[in-house]
Amino acid sequence: MTQITLVRHGQANTEARDEISYDRLSPLGHQQAGWLGDHLRDSRDYFTRVYSGTLNRHVETATSMGYGDGLVQDPRLNEMSYFPLAEAVEAQYGTPIPTNREGFIDHLPYVFDLWQRDQIDAPYETWNDFESRISAALVEIAAGEGPALVVTSGGLIGIVMRQALGLDTKATARMVLAAMNTSVHVLHQIGGHYTPVLYNAVPHLADPDRHFARTHL
Repeated sequence: MTQITLVRHGQANTEARDEISYDRLSPLGHQQAGWLGDHLRDSRDYFTRVYSGTLNRHVETATSMGYGDGLVQDPRLNEMSYFPLAEAVEAQYGTPIPTNREGFIDHLPYVFDLWQRDQIDAPYETWNDFESRISAALVEIAAGEGPALVVTSGGLIGIVMRQALGLDTKATARMVLAAMNTSVHVLHQIGGHYTPVLYNAVPHLADPDRHFARTHL
């Protein structure tokens, strides 16, 4: 298995309350991605292959990082459809969609728990299907030659950590919530399994003048 570096997309439209509106980078998101791309090149990090999901925020992040040419877009690397799931939960259980980060911190584990137990009555991708497509994509990427860069979303990164570390659903939700925009997560093969050796790193935001850019939403 080769090294896989996962990158969460840059800050998206934080005011959005639906999937389409959310799926574009903010000006800060483009800047975060540009800084990360510069850092990787300055550090002589080399990737033989670069992948992303097909969502706008994935492609925009990879492009702003300077990896738009030759980018392989794979829908299996896309995020879960959080807003439709949240709308279904609101309709079924009367739990409103949060309007701020504090509310989201409690809401995501709640939605994850219902989703994982198949307790949401909606014709959306199941939790098991989400996990399965992620596993399939990572297996194929791992079988390739040379280090791979994957630009994706926090939900997918959380599931990768769940699979690698045997996390329960609540812990998985905490991993998703912790992931910062343009954070870096590195997987190595240890004992025949991919294992995180770096999680949620933002070295490109280490300068005090860039601390303001350490965002989660």
